[in-house]
Amino acid sequence: MDLRLFIEQCESIGELKRVKAEVDWNLELSHVSKLVEEKKGPALLFENITGYKTPVFTGAFATPSRLALSLGMPSHLSMCEAARQWMKTTVKTVIPAQEVKSGPVQENVVDGDDVNLAMFPAPRFYPLDGGRYIGTTVFLVIQDPESGDHNLGTYRMQMLDEKHCGVQILPGKRGERILKKYKKMGKKMPAAAVIGADPLLFLAGTLMHAGTSEYDLAGSLRGAPTEIVKAELTGLPVPASAEIVLEGEIDPENFRAEGPFGEYTGYYTDELGKEIKKPCLAVKRIMHRNNPILWATSVGRPVADSHMILAFTRTATLWTDLEQMKIPGIQSVYVLPEAAGRFWAIVSVKQMYPGHSAHVANAVISTTTGSYGIKGVIVVDDDISADDIQRVLWALSVRYDPMRGTQLIQRGRSTPLDPALDPNSNKLITSRILLDATIPYEWEKKPTEIRLDEETFKKVKARWSEYGID
Repeated sequence: MDLRLFIEQCESIGELKRVKAEVDWNLELSHVSKLVEEKKGPALLFENITGYKTPVFTGAFATPSRLALSLGMPSHLSMCEAARQWMKTTVKTVIPAQEVKSGPVQENVVDGDDVNLAMFPAPRFYPLDGGRYIGTTVFLVIQDPESGDHNLGTYRMQMLDEKHCGVQILPGKRGERILKKYKKMGKKMPAAAVIGADPLLFLAGTLMHAGTSEYDLAGSLRGAPTEIVKAELTGLPVPASAEIVLEGEIDPENFRAEGPFGEYTGYYTDELGKEIKKPCLAVKRIMHRNNPILWATSVGRPVADSHMILAFTRTATLWTDLEQMKIPGIQSVYVLPEAAGRFWAIVSVKQMYPGHSAHVANAVISTTTGSYGIKGVIVVDDDISADDIQRVLWALSVRYDPMRGTQLIQRGRSTPLDPALDPNSNKLITSRILLDATIPYEWEKKPTEIRLDEETFKKVKARWSEYGID
């Protein structure tokens, strides 16, 4: 699988539209993409960008069907069902990545003085953005100098000039911890930014997990090893079939002003007009395929494909975390794309003992996934699927008692991108709320729910076509 095959697959099921009209990279492209994404429309391939021959692909994951397609799963699966499949697969045997001698990404190599990031139609997304962003659907490959492990991290990248990208590596992220190790050693950190590869690799790069290479994880889900090549300049492994790779180094002693950028929360997090310095990738070499495709996402307010990505990966990893913690009775897990793919989680549980639902709620914020950014957890009974929002709201109305079912947690790890946190305070800490919308297990007398008659229901289903309704 590579980006081109994924685009072909989208087109084959009617989930892609080729935009042949000339579109400006400056605001117009992002606005078209954003409007289509919010309407759950098709992925877009802009083939005629003003001043460029390189096409831009957007909206890859904006619908559950395309998200499932990227995972190699049936397109009819809901996000919850796809996350269940991911969870079941990732707890099995890992398939290691396979290094190959060469790949399509090496078809063109640009070095030294010839490096010019403006050769690609990096979009400017919103009016208040600090510039053009070449990396919105991108992952950065780096290596831990102590363990030797490689990390694939997703960080936005602003094109600062023709040879430099700002990289938003947030405090506390694994990328920042690795960068600090290079600083302690007095060395610059080799890095390779990958734009346009197997969509599953980008998804893996957004995950919060430990102990498994993202390349190996993607191979396990594909059922075949991920093919990688060793980039000559940095020695880092990159996908053999990537569209574009930017090789270079990040100087931990030389940060540059980056941003602002319209974030996935729907707000600007950086204070407008204030210069904020962040890590900077000095690009020394560009590798790209013949006729490369630039992959981008419009980000901004929910729901766009970036929120679907965040929601899916956090749903999948949270479910996996709970499975590995041996929490019994978990029926389904859902991190809402409408909550910017991060801030609220819902879990359905089949209760087996008093306090079981509270056990689940507290377990969520104790996991690797749930401990970062999530500020609200809702637990419902097993007769409600976690992604059935209509029924979840019903449970909050008729099963939830605020005094009995509410826990407030004062301190938890947060993301500085949360606009709800006081900008004058420590934006790395948030409070949390746990809402138990289940019927208490220990109640001897439980409310009697209205239910359909099972035999009549079967009869109606069998005769449905006779009614002439639909």
